Amino acid sequence: MNDYVDLHTHTIASGHAYSTIEAMIKAAEQKGIRLFGITEHAPKMPGTCSELYFNNLRVLERKHGEMYTLFGAELNIMDREGHVDLPERTLKQMDLCVASMHGPCFHPGTIEENTKTYLNVMKNPYVNIIGHPDDGRYEIDYEALVQGAKEYGKVLELNNHSMDPECTRENAVENDTVMLELCKKYQVPVVMDSDAHFDLLIGEFDLARDLLEKLDFPEELVLNRSADAIREYVNRKF
Repeated sequence: MNDYVDLHTHTIASGHAYSTIEAMIKAAEQKGIRLFGITEHAPKMPGTCSELYFNNLRVLERKHGEMYTLFGAELNIMDREGHVDLPERTLKQMDLCVASMHGPCFHPGTIEENTKTYLNVMKNPYVNIIGHPDDGRYEIDYEALVQGAKEYGKVLELNNHSMDPECTRENAVENDTVMLELCKKYQVPVVMDSDAHFDLLIGEFDLARDLLEKLDFPEELVLNRSADAIREYVNRKF
């Protein structure tokens, strides 16, 4: 499987990541990435950048040799209605948006509440990817999640970092296994993302790839196979 895409990464602007934009782009190019995403944590995450930062992303160069870079946000899901922490006027400017549940911004509810929250955020036309929906601290109905992604045209993330034993997310491998089996059943695409907070971790998908191979997951449902495969799912046309 060719891994030409990594759409969920962070730079020092996110507050708890450790490489500059320049270092991240250089590392992605060196690893053969063809479509690269930098998605800083949106403003409600403690320590990250303000809305003003996102409003000025238009000044950044997107084309770097053979690689195209998308600049966007990892949005924080803020409530059960699926609201996120950037206004529509800013969302309209984002090349892509990942929407995720994070402890500082959203407290876990029941399975029904958490699931309904994801379905509500999927209704947002500017949200492209549901980030790390494998965190067992937020229990969900995976069949409803996968069916929702199919209905609303969203991509479910297979987050490599979630499966790292040192990650604070819980039961990721077990939850990803359930999610992937349902994605096979309903023909819903996924994207492997590194969630890199440091340049050396860009394009690191070993744990995600191993699970895909173990489950004999169809390659045509893995959007990392080419930049063209992800094109219809992001906001910026390239």
